[in-house]
Amino acid sequence: MSDTILSVSHLSKEFDLPRKHFWERFYVPAEKFKAVNNISFEVKEGEIVGLLGPNGAGKTTTIYMLLGLLKPSKGKISVFNLDFSNNREAILEQMNFSSAYNDLPYKLTVWENLYVFGRIYKVDNLKHRIETLIKVFELEDIKNQRQSGLSAGQKAKLNMAKAFINKPRLVLLDEPTASLDPDIADKVRRYLLSSQEKFKTTMLITSHNMAEVEEICDRVIFINHGKIIDEDTPEGLAKKIKSVKVTLMIKDGQKRTLNFAQKNQWQASAEGRYVTVEVSEDEVAWLLAALADKGVEYSEISIDKPSLEDYFLKQTRGDSYEMA
Repeated sequence: MSDTILSVSHLSKEFDLPRKHFWERFYVPAEKFKAVNNISFEVKEGEIVGLLGPNGAGKTTTIYMLLGLLKPSKGKISVFNLDFSNNREAILEQMNFSSAYNDLPYKLTVWENLYVFGRIYKVDNLKHRIETLIKVFELEDIKNQRQSGLSAGQKAKLNMAKAFINKPRLVLLDEPTASLDPDIADKVRRYLLSSQEKFKTTMLITSHNMAEVEEICDRVIFINHGKIIDEDTPEGLAKKIKSVKVTLMIKDGQKRTLNFAQKNQWQASAEGRYVTVEVSEDEVAWLLAALADKGVEYSEISIDKPSLEDYFLKQTRGDSYEMA
């Protein structure tokens, strides 16, 4: 994974904020909203990179600029070592895109949609390619149904099949497994990893499924308020949370446990007989020893280290986790 497939340099996108009164458009300069604010990153050949952030962070705006659907206010996009603004058609021939929230032509059947997009991309041996993807994404039973009659999950699978119709070098995937049941979502993830391994397919993925990102992404770019605030492997981001969760099933002394946590300014919660206390990793032994001194009895214990989801929550809503 040495060759740079996608390079984004100082990319920004501004939108005019709506004016309060009609006459203001003639006399008052529009205020600007920066949806994407001076971001730069690279994606290497064969990488699967997650573009994460809360709703409104700028992820979709970034994706649309990479597809040429929005023109950047500032900055430069390079794909396959070509400047996007001057080589858009040549670049898009080797790219593709899927979103669980975008509809394909609704009057066409599943097979017809794939055929039309295959013709657009000038796919060789197109009928064989369509049948292969229909089998991979388990669309056999609905291949003759119109898109308008499909469920949300079926539409998501059709979008995924369309995204790989041309064996793209770079795929942009917006919530690829949203609306899919767990079994199909797992098969989609395995297909993505297989495509990466066999064809060195490069992927940029947005997702709110943190477990999915941890499973398939080599690296994560975290964006918030239009700016990149962090970049690391999923494991590296999780390790930036210092706190761990200690969960105990209390036999005797639940109130004492909660009072002790409050006294030490630790975040604690109770659900039934279970109490969860968040402490730094080097405080776990002291917590357990102190509870023993107070006569607290418990029959079960689990110590959960931070996950990518914990990091996401910390960045988006300022949970009580301490950052390393």
